[in-house]
Amino acid sequence: MMFLALAVLLAMTWAAITGTFSLGNLLLGGAIGLLSLWVIRKQLDRPKLFGRIPKAFGLAMLFLYELVLSAVKVLVLVLSPNMKKRLEPGIIAFPLQVKSDMEITLLANLITLTPGTLSVDVSDDRSVLYVHAISVPDKDALIKDIATGFEAKIIEVFE
Repeated sequence: MMFLALAVLLAMTWAAITGTFSLGNLLLGGAIGLLSLWVIRKQLDRPKLFGRIPKAFGLAMLFLYELVLSAVKVLVLVLSPNMKKRLEPGIIAFPLQVKSDMEITLLANLITLTPGTLSVDVSDDRSVLYVHAISVPDKDALIKDIATGFEAKIIEVFE
């Protein structure tokens, strides 16, 4: 599939360079493209990007799910008559498994964009992310949710 896509791209490039988009010229460009790709086939590696697309899509779907779920939870919390009794705000220290700046930034942004949570700070040694949540009845459960959710998906995407 990758060869075919590259061959079509090379055929279009051939036609653009020659200035003729006739069927014969496109076929000639495709044939030359396929021959060229066949010659360098061992040097072509399947780009990691294509393998990451489904994983990135999975991360996006998880974010949308968490976005809706958190919005409903915050809505129920805010509209409940005993909001002050149910409200247990807190800051947790989330131990980071992700290491690169990009991964930490993505995790912090996903947490911040989810209603009811806010990334506050990252430790100087980049091993802990401090997260404020509007209601934290169980800190360990929140840490586990982030670790097995957003962080695990981010690790999948960037591995």
